[in-house]
Amino acid sequence: QGQFVESGGGLVQPGGSLRLSCAASELISRTVVFGWYRQVAGKEHEFVASITRDGSTDYADSVKGRFTISRDNTKNTAHLQMNSLGPEDTAVYFCNVPRSRKQVHLTTRNWGPGTQVTVSS
Repeated sequence: QGQFVESGGGLVQPGGSLRLSCAASELISRTVVFGWYRQVAGKEHEFVASITRDGSTDYADSVKGRFTISRDNTKNTAHLQMNSLGPEDTAVYFCNVPRSRKQVHLTTRNWGPGTQVTVSS
């Protein structure tokens, strides 16, 4: 199974932006769908966004219009641009490979360490 290393998190004020990156040990180009997830302490991982090999994207309602997912198949990396951040976006963010575009809540790889995003004034 592939391994992921997420980065780019940090402390940001409400309304601010962050760009997360995910480095994968496997060829992202081979994955049909790639996704970002987040987890608040004590809760399960929550789907945030996904992108297919041809660039089709899906987003959780809570982040639509604010977050943008992208992937670079040649560099085995994926990104999550997060704008207009609010305290409700505070979580640890992870990348993973969902089973399919319609089954984004089912992931197929081990979780990486994640990257902490804290939105606070």
